[in-house]
Amino acid sequence: MARVLTTYVCGSCGYQASKPLGRCPECQAWNSFEEQAPAPTGTGKKAQSGYGGVSGGKLTGLSSVGRREEPRLSSGLIELDRVLGGGLVAGGVTLMGGEPGIGKSTLLLQVADRMCLAGHTVLYVAGEESLEQIRLRADRLGVVGDIQLTRDTRAEHIAALMHEHRPALCIVDSIQTVQIDGDGASGGVAQVREATSLLTRAAKESGCATVLVGHVTKDGTVAGPKVMEHIVDTTVFLETVGQYRLLRSVKNRFGQAGELGVFEMRGEGLIAVDNPSAAFLAERPVGVPGSVVAATLDGHRPMLLEVQALAARTPYPNPRRVVVGLDPRRVDVVLAVLERRLDLNLGGLDIYVNLAGGLKVMDPGLDLAVALAVYSAVVGKALPGDVAVFGEVGLAGEVRAVTGQARRAEEARRSGYPRLVVPPGLSEGRGQDGGVVSVEAALGVVWQSAGARGGV
Repeated sequence: MARVLTTYVCGSCGYQASKPLGRCPECQAWNSFEEQAPAPTGTGKKAQSGYGGVSGGKLTGLSSVGRREEPRLSSGLIELDRVLGGGLVAGGVTLMGGEPGIGKSTLLLQVADRMCLAGHTVLYVAGEESLEQIRLRADRLGVVGDIQLTRDTRAEHIAALMHEHRPALCIVDSIQTVQIDGDGASGGVAQVREATSLLTRAAKESGCATVLVGHVTKDGTVAGPKVMEHIVDTTVFLETVGQYRLLRSVKNRFGQAGELGVFEMRGEGLIAVDNPSAAFLAERPVGVPGSVVAATLDGHRPMLLEVQALAARTPYPNPRRVVVGLDPRRVDVVLAVLERRLDLNLGGLDIYVNLAGGLKVMDPGLDLAVALAVYSAVVGKALPGDVAVFGEVGLAGEVRAVTGQARRAEEARRSGYPRLVVPPGLSEGRGQDGGVVSVEAALGVVWQSAGARGGV
């Protein structure tokens, strides 16, 4: 008789081990291992041909496969359609993650309302709330669409409803509450994986666009096996930045990953922010040393953000370097370039660098803005109010080109910043302010345009 091997699986990341471990070596979670039943072995007769006694399946040539455009449905929210690559795809499965209370259910209830008003049928699977609670939220948001609700969280029944009623959109809130026949409690590794696979098959067969809401761990990743993110077509995350909510796509089989949508949480729900640059620069002080407007790319979306710097004398032998919202290592490189190439003495100064607004952007194109902000804070000279900058700074003090230069420049001009200090190679940005080859040249261009050299 063959020996049955028992497998233990981490409930946080899906790591498998032959015995239960106190701490997962992959995600460092404690007491997260669950016993997984071994897969049933088939009793059928093996095929007599093929490698290892298994015969091959049917082959299809790529040239014989037809081309088909996936039909899209507008969600009714411009920012969400941007992140999804143009709207919801019929038969596509989207996984939405985010911290508790961030607004996932609110956003999806708004989408359901708009699609119902457009004449589509929407199925809402309420796994975590009662129908009365959903009605209270709907009244608060002003939802008037006739959304079809169910509290049945059995995966087989949800799939049957999708086949029977053929809704345009099915929302499952959340996938951790869905149960499937078999061993294990809802929310476990096996349950989440099998439920996701079953609902994905049902979505493909019925042509129903499906959105699965997923819990997140303390590290900010979707809870459950990592394979769940591989099964679905699109993965988006909702995160908080100050008073705004950012929706990012990290995977999209039907569009470009890395798109960003900006929303503002209000009493009537999540409201799309049409001009994020104006929103993040609304409180920027004008004429203050150490403040620079930088054109950056967050994902594939150009935005204008404020880079702030402050220099203060330190009473300690080792000056402090505090960086918020930027890559601290890149800021250290920029500070070293200022000291070595421009003879700017920073040894007795505490330097504080901040990306205003609460965003965290790891963009090399912010190097030049950091250099100008620190220099402005040290010498006490404010930059002109109509200047926007971007560019990577090398160790020789040179300014290098960055990705998306044309889009950055276009966003800066559209937002009312006609003077650009940019790397060489941007034909649209050349002239009096553009095409600087070094940090020293950038400083000269900035203060020449303001009528005060302020040299190095």
